[in-house]
Amino acid sequence: NPSKNVLLMIRFLQHPLKRTCSHPWHRWWRFASNQLKPSPVEADDTHAVISVFDMFSIGVGPSSSHTVGPMRAAKIFVEEISEEILLKTRSIQCELFGSLACTGEGHGTTNAILMGLENEEPDSVDPEYLRSRCNEIISSSQIRLRGIHSIQFNKKTDMIFRTMDTLPLHPNALRLWCFDGEKNMLISHEFYSIGGGFIIRGENENCLNNQFYMKKFHSPQTETMSNIETREAENRESISTSSSERPSPVVLSPPVHRFSSTRELLRLCRAFHLPISEIVMENEQKWRPKDLIIEQTLKLWEVMDQSISRGCSTRGLLPGKLNIVRRAPGLYKSLTSVPLDSHPLNSIYSSNMAHDWLSCWAIAVNEENACGGRVVTAPTNGAAGIIPAVLKYYLTFSVNKLNESDVIVNFLFTAAAIGMLFKRGASISAAEVGCQGEVGVAASMAAGALAEAMGGNIYQVANAAEIAMEHSLGLTCDPIEGLVQIPCIERNAMGANNAITAARLSLLGDGKHRVSLDEIIQTMKETGEDMQSKYKETSLGGLAVNVPVC
Repeated sequence: NPSKNVLLMIRFLQHPLKRTCSHPWHRWWRFASNQLKPSPVEADDTHAVISVFDMFSIGVGPSSSHTVGPMRAAKIFVEEISEEILLKTRSIQCELFGSLACTGEGHGTTNAILMGLENEEPDSVDPEYLRSRCNEIISSSQIRLRGIHSIQFNKKTDMIFRTMDTLPLHPNALRLWCFDGEKNMLISHEFYSIGGGFIIRGENENCLNNQFYMKKFHSPQTETMSNIETREAENRESISTSSSERPSPVVLSPPVHRFSSTRELLRLCRAFHLPISEIVMENEQKWRPKDLIIEQTLKLWEVMDQSISRGCSTRGLLPGKLNIVRRAPGLYKSLTSVPLDSHPLNSIYSSNMAHDWLSCWAIAVNEENACGGRVVTAPTNGAAGIIPAVLKYYLTFSVNKLNESDVIVNFLFTAAAIGMLFKRGASISAAEVGCQGEVGVAASMAAGALAEAMGGNIYQVANAAEIAMEHSLGLTCDPIEGLVQIPCIERNAMGANNAITAARLSLLGDGKHRVSLDEIIQTMKETGEDMQSKYKETSLGGLAVNVPVC
């Protein structure tokens, strides 16, 4: 029966164990399937492109998804309630769900929400003020909503941890409520913190689209800062009492170059004869003037470099029950005071101590992050040390670098493009896909950026990013005591070394590779979906349950 034979052939070729089969029928089937399958742009009109200044944002530690995101959500909540509701409010409650509830205490979620409710922002709040003010709120049982309206707040009863419950869109969810003096509910909203400081509202249907909030209103469309401030002031004045009349974030004009996959990105590079960093720059120029773009990018690097310096000079213990001594100052002292020829690793590294410095810098940033210091999400706080360490490695040890400002801008823009692909195609949230979504993605971003900085072509850049993620697949997120310390801090050093190895391997080849970056992004997504929740930022498995804490 010919039709039966065709059916059997199709079933055979579709079988997952036969996907690597080299039979001609199978090769034909793969070709036909690819021709019939719509491209990502055709299948979904959303794209991967976001602003570099959304992918990289200044904030405070220890977590972008558990600290930065919740602070932004709480600030949006109190800013958008009307004056009438604000004055009627006598108490407020916050419910945390899933990963936010499981590791919220260790990740600073409570303090972040308190600061957001008082109208503070992650990129401007002073870390020392944050700690002292939160202690004052808890001891006095008083909080100032929007910084002006004082009400009672009892942490034990008003901050509710739903460790066994989740909300439908994402493992990191929170719900905020306002009540009057009779305990009647005045207003309530749900938010999801989807990684990297990005948040979406409860009514969003798709966490992968670009309808997210980084700040209350989105990146500017106009060309001067005065116009930007005017637009934001006008939006603030339009806030209404009704949630249906709530102002929407400013909608960005479409980017010059839209892409939703590596294939699309490389096609744009070929068509316009541009490196990846220039594709990103032309998109940014649709939203900001170039001199402002460069200024803001160099500011990002300044904060990154400052976090390295503080981490290398600040001694003491990391916060929490683990009583971990900060290691970066000791590493820095060892690297600067010991003669090169007597270094203990000299027999292994010959006279090259660059990798020791790389590890020192990565650890320094993440020890700052663990203490709640100021860092840049890159693309998350838990992985904030990798990109700064690799960029400093190149600036310090490269003999072929051009203008330093150009190097910094191009490096961060290439890294951002790769991060956009992972955010669109998979996730940058450890609560969703494990640590492969944080350290793995950061290593991939750094590897691709370093490959371009070292003169690699667009194919070698994509290859470097793919290699770094290929060997980060399956990384779990199982922080001991819910603190962003073990294994997070050392893992940043390993991720930075992974990035450099990946970049060097790609440059030794011609950019051709059996596994594409798009395929590795899809694999990472599926691996994260199959990973048990106890390995996804809940501290319910792995190291978190096998290492005793006294």
